[in-house]
Amino acid sequence: MTRLAAEIGKGLAPAREARPIRPLERIHVLGAAGAGASAAVLLAHRAGALVSGCDPGGPSPYSAALVEAGIDLDWRHSPEHVLRPDDPAARPERLAVTKALTSIDPDNAELHAAAELGIAAEPWQQVVADAAATTGQALLAVAGTHGKSTTTGWLIDLLVRAGRDPSAFVGALLDAHLAGGMPSTARWGSGDVFLVEADEYAGNFDAYRPHIMVLLNAEWDHPDVFADEEAVFAAFERWIRNAPLEAVLIANVADPGVMRIAERLSSDWPGEIVAVDSDAHGLKIGLAGPANASNALAVVTAGRVLSVPESVIRESVAGFKGVGRRLELKGEIGGVVVLDDYGHHPTAIARTLQAVRERYPGRPVWAIYEPLTYHRTASMLDRFAEALATADHVAIADIWAGRDPDTTITSAQALADAVSARGGPAAVASGSVEQTADFLAREVRAGDVVLVMGGGRSYVIAARLVELLGRGEAVRSQAHA
Repeated sequence: MTRLAAEIGKGLAPAREARPIRPLERIHVLGAAGAGASAAVLLAHRAGALVSGCDPGGPSPYSAALVEAGIDLDWRHSPEHVLRPDDPAARPERLAVTKALTSIDPDNAELHAAAELGIAAEPWQQVVADAAATTGQALLAVAGTHGKSTTTGWLIDLLVRAGRDPSAFVGALLDAHLAGGMPSTARWGSGDVFLVEADEYAGNFDAYRPHIMVLLNAEWDHPDVFADEEAVFAAFERWIRNAPLEAVLIANVADPGVMRIAERLSSDWPGEIVAVDSDAHGLKIGLAGPANASNALAVVTAGRVLSVPESVIRESVAGFKGVGRRLELKGEIGGVVVLDDYGHHPTAIARTLQAVRERYPGRPVWAIYEPLTYHRTASMLDRFAEALATADHVAIADIWAGRDPDTTITSAQALADAVSARGGPAAVASGSVEQTADFLAREVRAGDVVLVMGGGRSYVIAARLVELLGRGEAVRSQAHA
């Protein structure tokens, strides 16, 4: 465990067995506009709790569904959210947060107020797990270093098509149809399955004790909490062993990391291991790229475990359009394609660029990357540079620090220099996300494909670029020199 890992989640209640949310139980969620926390808010609300939330970052694409549901939100942190001086009887019984808040903002006034009142603070994942316990649906969790959101969304699509009406949490926006209302990261259904995206970072998935697990892949990531690849494997193995005795693990054993984990489990784990079918059997797969081909095979195998008819499986595999910020087409203006993607790991970046080449053969590709945390960027600098250098043009936006307290160990310019040194395109450190969009609006030509990647505010680059191109600003028709 790294030094920073010891600070993640410090002071929060440990994961426990899920229990149903009580009607009118009062729950307050910090960071409610985030992808995951917003789902916790919505699911607790649908489970009958009285939920409030706050987020000093302001509204986000994820918070619109909360506003539509009439949930009480405030765009600031304040101890009054906990103390409720005007109405002490309305004080929350539970406080849910993202674990990283304990390292980013250890002196948070709301956390201190909760501690003074004896209110246990817990990860928002516990609220999601408790919502699943409220429904009584079988819990299915999708885990892995890459592809969790896409595969979870794909399984939602599969079960919706099968008439199974699942409940779900996924860390990316679902469209209104799959969300069962406004676009959001949560779905509340009356069927027999509750799907969750299970993130290994700092034990975020510990609250989930699923009946069925899908393990897509496993490799080193999150260097701020995992010292090496072995630590990642150990985290996945520990989580799987905590599942119910009759659990089923759907394992993509074509992935070397998953194979190693499956081998460790095979000797004494009481659950059942089902290998992902490695043959596409002539399936038409609706999403591009080898990563999505692998995700599709996991969906096929999970569908069979869930007794979904083969005709519906094939329909979903061919027809699923993806989830938000996963190779999402934001627009094509003046002959320039703008794509937005959450990719922030070297393997994900390489596979996403490969998918873009497959989808847009022969067109010049821009790789625009907003690195996620200084620690990850420094630890994997050479691998990032190698992946990005396969593009035709590269721009590196300012690093999104997120939960990382040390902003001195590398820079966007260092990554740009490393890309250029590999003999590929001359990469540019393009500044803030706003400055990066402005730079692109001046530089792109008709025919270009712009792939924006990152896990911080990189979505601003894609949105602003589409807006600028829509105004007709600086789009050129001539080819690059």
